[in-house]
Amino acid sequence: MLDVLANRTYRHLFFAQIIALVGTGLATVALGLLAYDIAGADAGAVLGTAMAIKMVAYIGIAPVVGAYANRLPRKTFLVAMDLVRCAVALVLPFVDQVWQVYLLIFILQSASAGFTPTFQATIPDVLPEEKDYTNALSLSRLAYDMESLASPVLAAALLGIMNFHWLFSGTAIGFAASALLVLSVTLPSTTAKPQAGGVWDKTTRGARQYLKTPRLRGLLAVTLAAAAASAMVIVNTPVLVRGALGLDQSAVAITLAAFGGGSMIAALLLPRLLDRIADRRIMISAALFMTTTLAALAAAWSLSDPSERWPIILAGWFALGLSYAASITPGGRLLRRSSGSEGRPALFAAQFALSHICWLIAYPLAGQVGAGWGMNSALAASAALAVAGTLLAILIWPSEDPEIVQHSHDDLPADHPHMVESHANGEATHAYVIDELHPSWPER
Repeated sequence: MLDVLANRTYRHLFFAQIIALVGTGLATVALGLLAYDIAGADAGAVLGTAMAIKMVAYIGIAPVVGAYANRLPRKTFLVAMDLVRCAVALVLPFVDQVWQVYLLIFILQSASAGFTPTFQATIPDVLPEEKDYTNALSLSRLAYDMESLASPVLAAALLGIMNFHWLFSGTAIGFAASALLVLSVTLPSTTAKPQAGGVWDKTTRGARQYLKTPRLRGLLAVTLAAAAASAMVIVNTPVLVRGALGLDQSAVAITLAAFGGGSMIAALLLPRLLDRIADRRIMISAALFMTTTLAALAAAWSLSDPSERWPIILAGWFALGLSYAASITPGGRLLRRSSGSEGRPALFAAQFALSHICWLIAYPLAGQVGAGWGMNSALAASAALAVAGTLLAILIWPSEDPEIVQHSHDDLPADHPHMVESHANGEATHAYVIDELHPSWPER
């Protein structure tokens, strides 16, 4: 897996990702303390609104960026987004009003909505070989998991020697270092042509291409199942461990580490598994396992003695982390397979926006059901949402999913460049992706 780091461009981009992730993790801890400093007992409501603003920015901004980012120099755009995030991090320690927090969070997350899908769409061009790209996806998953484990520990250590406001400085340093690393490499240039149509057509084109591709509709359904599991973990772990089980803060960290540990193991195993087993089989099997785990946890919570529940939750969270990573990590391979270089930024932006709609459904479901009816009901509701996503994926994602789909072009003359280059002897020889020449998926 680490062989892919021999590529200098990817190595610098990967380290940029890690540093920016650590900075973001520090900002998450600092933002919670800032909200409490400003709002006191209403800090939870402030953070909840901030999360909603984050989702609105992701869902609303990413498609716009996807429509126009490929017409801008990639390096300049990525560096600009990093510098915007750096500037916001430097300003956050000085705010003293809730509305200021909301405004800065919207700017910060809008920049992230521009940076992340553009960054993700660049990696397939840096690593054109599928094996290398698969390793890169697993390394990226490991980076996210290690950040979720390391950032709280680092934040706790820093808070022992400094005020929480200084954590935002660490965030700013992370984004500045990310910008410098991006500046240090030459990124593949795009050859995008100006797209026809108005603003609405351009901003929705990525989503329309996405939803017309069967394997990507399946990916979205699997993402809904994954969101059900991760939302249960993110939203309810502190309430479950501290409130329902009466354990201390360290138990919360250990419980979250169980989920992260399972995810890391899956990321380590996936490159070899994906060499032998199709993406669809791995992702749907993982979604089924995730759904079964949530249902089993709901039953175990109702039937077990309170003294037995924490070990059950630890084992369940580990299983959820394992299946969560296995269900979502191969998604980048599907996006790469379903797009040409010109349309890739818009497709990655569509995945970024549409996947966060799944989390926008899963977060309030897990939180509100848990608050109103208890943890066993929250687990059962999350399991039901995961069942819906998994069954939908099985139904709409064809088991036979070849890259080259035989089709004809009755509207094109025989001497058209596409016919000459990609339809030799009447047989299609190119990977089928939704674009101007292929506006819909062929019926089979």
